[in-house]
Amino acid sequence: MFPLRKARPTRLWSPRPHKFLHTRSSLSHYSISPTRLALLGCGIAGGTWYLKTHSIFADAPEIDKPSRTQTPLSTLLRSYTVYALCSIPVLVDYSPSILTTLISIPGVKQVTEAIVRATFFAQFVGGDSAEDTIPLLQQLREENKGVLLAYSVEVRQHEAEGKVEKRALRSSSQIHKQNVEETIRCIDVAADFEDRLGVGVERKTWVAVKLTALLPSAQSLINLSAHLRHSRPQSLTLVPFPGVPRTSDLAFIDSGAPPPTTLTMSDVAALKELYADLTRIAERGQQRGVKIIVDAEYTWYQPAIDAFTLSLMRRFNLSTHRLESSTVQPVQPLVYATYQAYLRRTPSYIQQSIQDAKAGGYSLGIKLVRGAYHPFEVEAAPTPAECPVWTSKPETDACYDQCAAVLLSALKDDISSALRPQIGILFGTHNAHSCIKILDGLVARNVAEERGGQVVVPDAVASRCAIGQLFGMSDALTDSLVNKVQSSSPFIIKYVPYGPVSAVMPYLCRRAIENKSVLFGADGAAAERRRVGTEIRRRMLGF
Repeated sequence: MFPLRKARPTRLWSPRPHKFLHTRSSLSHYSISPTRLALLGCGIAGGTWYLKTHSIFADAPEIDKPSRTQTPLSTLLRSYTVYALCSIPVLVDYSPSILTTLISIPGVKQVTEAIVRATFFAQFVGGDSAEDTIPLLQQLREENKGVLLAYSVEVRQHEAEGKVEKRALRSSSQIHKQNVEETIRCIDVAADFEDRLGVGVERKTWVAVKLTALLPSAQSLINLSAHLRHSRPQSLTLVPFPGVPRTSDLAFIDSGAPPPTTLTMSDVAALKELYADLTRIAERGQQRGVKIIVDAEYTWYQPAIDAFTLSLMRRFNLSTHRLESSTVQPVQPLVYATYQAYLRRTPSYIQQSIQDAKAGGYSLGIKLVRGAYHPFEVEAAPTPAECPVWTSKPETDACYDQCAAVLLSALKDDISSALRPQIGILFGTHNAHSCIKILDGLVARNVAEERGGQVVVPDAVASRCAIGQLFGMSDALTDSLVNKVQSSSPFIIKYVPYGPVSAVMPYLCRRAIENKSVLFGADGAAAERRRVGTEIRRRMLGF
């Protein structure tokens, strides 16, 4: 089995949710000034940038993975630098301020972007465009890893909150339509890559979608969510906030019902346009055989996101539904919703979702994650009693494992009773203990077999289930899982974001801040740094 590491409690912090990407005016309570901190980051990263431009390969072969291409020493040095910087809490907290300051200085902007490109971008981002990620997709597939591809150019926070003038809103509208078209292009790139692998191969290049990036203003999602929380039947209050979606949530869009009076005309127009765009995205995914994974976001968006995702699943996750123009075998489930284990509602929400899918005759797609917005949810709660998330990391871990067990049992039932998958599960986790429990759970339920130290996963399971981690993080865990699992198609998936370096920098900062539990956990950046440092020492010194 995997080596176990003792987990440390995660330190929680609570900035205001509406300021999570805003710059902060002072670092006086730290001993390092912003200028020195910026210079420190630039100096260290600059050395790695130099190494990035010079191919330095070690001469000694990798004994434990002789069949894989050896990682260049320059790449290992870059990874070590990135993980070292990510191990500094103050640098992670103030990365938006530091980058904002540096790119605002004439002549420094280009140097800053070049350093970011050679370090953090190269470590955590797949490329500037979907086409640029193709070599990485090929490399990962050769290592028996699938990919969840995501266009990660994000709406700026002040735009997401609707705090923009009409003139700026028109510009934002053009950007969000570009994001829609890029998502469709991403689906085509993923499908073309799978097509080149041949017919009959399990298609394990999927596409992630973030709804807030597909609107001129995410305030429309906030307004719809507020309406849904107050208009849903009282009987549904047994599922804690933010509740559970109902088929009537979007009646004003898909059934011609009058729009809610609490929504503005611009809200209604934007939400109808979003529904049409999501339909286009799902139709293209259906035509090309590419699964669509809808990301979860903050709880003040989530009721609306749940409503749109449920509508898409009821429409596209039908085994008998296939467009005449489709040239590939239908994939099911096509559309996945994301369930966050740090929400108190998730155990009952999953149970309700399973029941609704059976009653509605559609397949259920679930991506289970712990959740990335914990500190902001804690701060936004009116009172501790009304906080929608578990207050401690152990509670979230326990909830995740509980939900995973429920889903594994549902998976077993589906394999026993259905010819076509009626449930699909992507376990997104960087926690080695959870990964072990998932594999052990498959074996215990007799849907996988342990043989010769490996877990043999049959096609019926591999087509319904996968485990995923973020690209550039927890690579040791990913490789351990790949070596542990024997399957004809990738059972392990990496979440690979892409986008222009200047536009992806907000994503990199947000990911660092929101995933502090990963970066600073027992298996986080410090552990990755030690792992890479050990390999560098072995390469250079021979021990």
